[in-house]
Amino acid sequence: MSVVNAIDTREYLSFFCFIFFSLIFCLFMLFTSSLLGGKSSSRYKHTPFESGIAPVGDTYLHFSIKFYLVAMFFVIFDVEALYLYIWSISIVESGWIGFIEAFIFILFLLLSLFYLIRIKALNWTHK
Repeated sequence: MSVVNAIDTREYLSFFCFIFFSLIFCLFMLFTSSLLGGKSSSRYKHTPFESGIAPVGDTYLHFSIKFYLVAMFFVIFDVEALYLYIWSISIVESGWIGFIEAFIFILFLLLSLFYLIRIKALNWTHK
């Protein structure tokens, strides 16, 4: 067994030991909290408390799936805008190759935006 393989084996062993002991520790905390935790029950235990005001109506709000879709699209395009900002800072170092890569990246962004508009994924209401 060479020195490189011995180092790799030790790194893998330490990683798996870390995962194993982390899982054991998490299970231990869950088990002890179920044993030591309070088990009281009362009439108002499961009612929401908000600044001492008695709750009125149902606490479950139904959101349209469109809200979540638009929120995910916003996060995706926002993160991609951050990539473009980082590229614009390092434009001198990246040269023409970086410019071509950024152009392709922007092209894919525009194509995906046009696709979302075409399938009407950004519309709030159906007509």
